[in-house]
Amino acid sequence: MASCYSVTPIMEALQKSMQKTTPKASSHAMWWGTLGTVRPFPNFNSEKDARDIQTALESKDSDVNTLVRILTNRNNVQRQSIAESYRNLTQKELCLALKKALSGGLEQLMLGLMMTPSQFDAHRLRQTIEGIGTDEESLLAVLCTKSPQQLKDATIAYKQEFGRYLENDLISETSKDFTKLVLAILKKEELNSKEMVDYQLIDQDVNALNDAVNGKKKDPAPWIQVLTTRDSNHLNRVLSRLEDLRGETVDKTVQSHFSGDLRLGFRTLVGSIPSIPLFLAQRLHSNIKKGSLVHGILISHSEEDLLCVRIEYRRLTNTSLYSTLQKEYKGEMQQALLALCRSEDL
Repeated sequence: MASCYSVTPIMEALQKSMQKTTPKASSHAMWWGTLGTVRPFPNFNSEKDARDIQTALESKDSDVNTLVRILTNRNNVQRQSIAESYRNLTQKELCLALKKALSGGLEQLMLGLMMTPSQFDAHRLRQTIEGIGTDEESLLAVLCTKSPQQLKDATIAYKQEFGRYLENDLISETSKDFTKLVLAILKKEELNSKEMVDYQLIDQDVNALNDAVNGKKKDPAPWIQVLTTRDSNHLNRVLSRLEDLRGETVDKTVQSHFSGDLRLGFRTLVGSIPSIPLFLAQRLHSNIKKGSLVHGILISHSEEDLLCVRIEYRRLTNTSLYSTLQKEYKGEMQQALLALCRSEDL
């Protein structure tokens, strides 16, 4: 059976190309990665940007076009510097000024851009669990597309931003085996060695997953343990072998043997393992009119791997993400989203 659990040739080619053509930036300036669409703005001057933003905010009805143009064309480190310069210039907080000048989806997008990556992840997680009912799908989508270090940083930022412990909130908002899965993803540690292919461990994991769904009573514990303590390359091999062994896709196995939120959790986790960019492209394609989801993905991945997401979106839909955003959004919102997306994929 042909398996989807492999790195696509187009992704390998893109990664090699970027490795050859992209200068290695400092970890402070580009700690989100090197396959992003938003890069450091050349000849950056935070004082000038702060003055231009002040003028835009003080103009009649606010010059929103200038606000969007500046803040979507600076990377996160530069935006933090602008906020500091604005504070020194006006003795006011830029985020409060933006709240006053903007509204609706554009306000949320611009405020998201002004957060640090860990703050933004923390706010996204908070949005999925606050209020009436938990948005399990969005919660899982954030957790499953972040590295262990990013999740640790988001957990710290969550406490700083909200004065609450993320783990405690997840426990109170979820239940039973789903709680165990969510906490395991949050604390995920890749215990296998990335430097070598451990065929014995692959066999062990395949058998553990298979045995867990073969008995009369399904046991989710091995699935939680394996899927949250191995790196993606190892899991791709495990899941491919499991498909060959069972003669069906892993997604079908999950759907047949688990239920409720736990099934959703396993399906999301399994769906994100082969390729996070492809997983995100699929979410964008299914929810392109859902502004908050589109904002979340573009902001969170604009300095990490949005180039890869764009490539997968093009392959998936035969249409570029840039053209799709151009069609679905108008005005300053369109301007902002296109700036983050950056360019067409022909």
